[in-house]
Amino acid sequence: MIQDVLNFLQLTAFASVTWQMVVMWGVVLVLMYLAVYRGFEPLLLVPIAFGALLANLPTAGLINEPPGPVHSPVAGQVLEWKVRDGDSVKEGDLLAILQNSDPEDAALYELRAHSHGTVTEINAPVGSDIHEGETLVTIFSREPGGLFYYISRGIEWELFPPLIFLGVGALTDFGPLIARPVTLLLGAAAQIGVAATFIGAALIGFSVGEAASIGIIGGADGPTAIFLSAKLAPHLLPAIAVAAYSYMALVPLIQPPIMRGLTTTEERRIRMKSLRTVGKLERLCFALIVCIFCILLVPAAAALIGMLMLGNFLRECGVTERLVKAAQNEIINIVTIFLGTAVGITMTGERFLRPETLMIIGLGVVAFGVSTASGVIMAKILNLFLPEKINPLIGSAGVSAVPMAARVSHVEGQRADPNNFLLMHAMGPNVAGVIGTAVIAGYYIATLAHR
Repeated sequence: MIQDVLNFLQLTAFASVTWQMVVMWGVVLVLMYLAVYRGFEPLLLVPIAFGALLANLPTAGLINEPPGPVHSPVAGQVLEWKVRDGDSVKEGDLLAILQNSDPEDAALYELRAHSHGTVTEINAPVGSDIHEGETLVTIFSREPGGLFYYISRGIEWELFPPLIFLGVGALTDFGPLIARPVTLLLGAAAQIGVAATFIGAALIGFSVGEAASIGIIGGADGPTAIFLSAKLAPHLLPAIAVAAYSYMALVPLIQPPIMRGLTTTEERRIRMKSLRTVGKLERLCFALIVCIFCILLVPAAAALIGMLMLGNFLRECGVTERLVKAAQNEIINIVTIFLGTAVGITMTGERFLRPETLMIIGLGVVAFGVSTASGVIMAKILNLFLPEKINPLIGSAGVSAVPMAARVSHVEGQRADPNNFLLMHAMGPNVAGVIGTAVIAGYYIATLAHR
């Protein structure tokens, strides 16, 4: 009887639970609490949290890579093979010892199996020189890869963030920005937080790619943060994604103290004139002009800007109602589930519970705070020259958290004057921030992707 119990326990995964997994269960509960009971970005935090839960359970066949060629992660030389043709291997088994030829990182590198299977071919004998990306060994098995291996390709292959932008474009009204173009400067000013945090992160020891990925948190644009991090710092993607979406969710808590600290009661009471009506032709031309100009300026941002403006053109042209509804509902909802769980599945305890994670979260607060303050200060500067004054509160909406940041500006304005309505005015810098953050991300990719 006892032996039967022991045999049963060997079939379970209880013995595989680690302390890192248990700690991450606590992180998952915090994220679920914020999403379910506090209503902070539930559409994304719930999938992310559930994906993180799956990542920190000893699952089988969920995230494993499919068998096939194993490529060299470095350029250098093969020092020793630990397997031979015909050997059976499982995920994580040591295959070979490599010598990195990079003089700045000449440490030995362990090549490990990424899947279960049988070694069928070794292509590089001991002592041979190898190039990064070269196929060193092939592993064969009839088993496919895990479900989340394929779902995660949507991030690696840059599918999910642009599709999210398609839905955002279909949901966004650019009319307030067109009616008051000066608010574009408020969206641009909010990107100062991105640049300042990039510099700060680089100074404290992060690489330029890592620093750019951390800085983009200040734009409060989750899809753009994921898009950039997947290219420049994929190993930091879990922490950056959680920080970006957490701070987007905490906009109503983080921004108001900064807004009140930088403005007077009289400034918060400034009433702005109603926006003029923007015609259909203006809206269509705006989508086309922004698409052409931004892609010519920063070609690396084409995927984000192109899909954003495609979604908006579908919305404004008036003849594609079915496509608009699909972009606003089915497409963005399905992609949101896949994007959130694909990010969460990367949040293993070994990757997430590191000192740099706390540093990223801390730098994210700085980025978001500076972006908020920069938008408010830019509005105050513009008021020195504009005959029609701008309520500085709408400057804080320059971050890309659409439309939450605009609502926060409106609420703060009504606290000072219950009859002041700032929502539509704040939407101008809010949507400008979406464009600005995408352009900044494209610039970082163009200049840093190959460094």
